[in-house]
Parts: sequence; C-alpha cells; structure tokens
Amino acid sequence: MDALREGDAFGVPRGTRGIVSKPMVPLPLAQDIGSRWVYWPWVGDHLDEIRERLGEHITLTVLAVGFGLVIAFPLALLATRWRRFYPPVVALTGVLYTIPSLALFVILIPWTGLSRTTALVPLVAYTLLILIRNIVAGLRGVPPEVREAAQGMGYRPLRQLVSVELPLAMPAIVAGIRIATVTTIGLITITALIGQGGLGQFMIDGFQRDFRTPLTVGVVLSIGLAVAADLLLVGAQRLLSPWARAKTRAR
Repeated sequence: MDALREGDAFGVPRGTRGIVSKPMVPLPLAQDIGSRWVYWPWVGDHLDEIRERLGEHITLTVLAVGFGLVIAFPLALLATRWRRFYPPVVALTGVLYTIPSLALFVILIPWTGLSRTTALVPLVAYTLLILIRNIVAGLRGVPPEVREAAQGMGYRPLRQLVSVELPLAMPAIVAGIRIATVTTIGLITITALIGQGGLGQFMIDGFQRDFRTPLTVGVVLSIGLAVAADLLLVGAQRLLSPWARAKTRAR
C-alpha cells in the first residue's frame, strides 16, 4: 500500500527514470485461430499425430489395392479364357461398386465391429470393377499372332502368360492400378467415421470444431499422397515396360 501511495498505479515510484514496462502481446483469440487456413503452432505440436495418420492412410491404401489385385487377377484370367464368364463378373463387381460405403459399414459393424476389417471390405470391393476391366482389356489386347508365335516356340500356357501376355498387357494393368489407388486414397477419408480414416480424421475434427487447420492438413496431404502414388506407379510402369517408352520416342 505504501508503494502505491508513493508511486503510480503499477507501484513504480514517481519520478523514477529508466523503468519502462513492456506492453503485453495480446493472445490470439480462438475465433481468429479457427478462421486461419493454417495455424503453424498447431501443426508443429501435432507432427507425431500427422505422421501416424499419414501412415494409417498409406497402410489402408496398400492393403486395399493389394487385396483387390489378389481377387481381381484370377477373375480377370477366367474372364479372358472364357468370355461368357466376363459379363456376370462385371455385373457383380458393378453392383458392389454402387453400394454406398456407409451402407456397407452398417452391414459389417455387427460382425466386424469398428475395426480395420470393416474399413477394408468396402475399399477392396470398390477396386474390383476397375482392376478386372483393365486386366481383361490388357490381356485381350495382346495380338493373336504373338500368342501363336509363343505357342509355336513351345511355350506352355503359364510361361506364355508370364513371359508374353502380361508384359504386353502391363500398360493397361498399371493404368487400372493407378485409378484404383487414387480412388482408394480418396475413399479412405470416409472410413474416419468408424475411426479408421487416416487423414480423414483431421477433416472430421476440423468440421466438428470449426477449426480450419486440421481440415487443411488432411486435404493437402490426401491430395499430395494421391499425386505421389500416381507418379510412383507411372515410374514403375516405365521400368516394367521399357519397350513402350522406346516406341513412344520413335514416334
């Protein structure tokens, strides 16, 4: 009290020189933070979570496309050898492709719960139509004279498939894998509704809290992941089919 009587409102003695109080920096309001598209302090504090969600997204993508290939490849071979088998396979996979993912979640949750299996089943189902169509188109695009030449050289069916038909069909097959991969990366964000969405969890969190930063992080990383995956597959296609690259240069 004596200091207040002898000094000003802050207790600084009257007439004292050289004492300057620093003005307080106003803290950013929650409303101002939420309206920013990127609030970098939040990003820095959540780097571990961002890496974890990105890893989940990549894992789900690889598993979905991998299982889709395992199922689609034998079905495509059967449809190539026996043409009557192709329409029912395409019809069945087409029906699966049209079923909304939320409806599949509702059907699966009583049996598989809120697990990764529940997320993978719709994702795998959505890849089948794309993969089967492209694999069949690639195999049917092999010229008949090439098959006859391989048979004339004594190639057995399995060797002919692996050494002749698949390499020539590789551009169409990789194109299907590219479409399936990019589509799956986008669809995985929906599985955040059951807690398995990878980067989609940031989008839901941003919508629920009206906070744009996690929403921006989820969108930007999802787009970046899709672009990176597509470029990697294009590079893999060029490595697996160098003759196609040489043919393009010749033109």
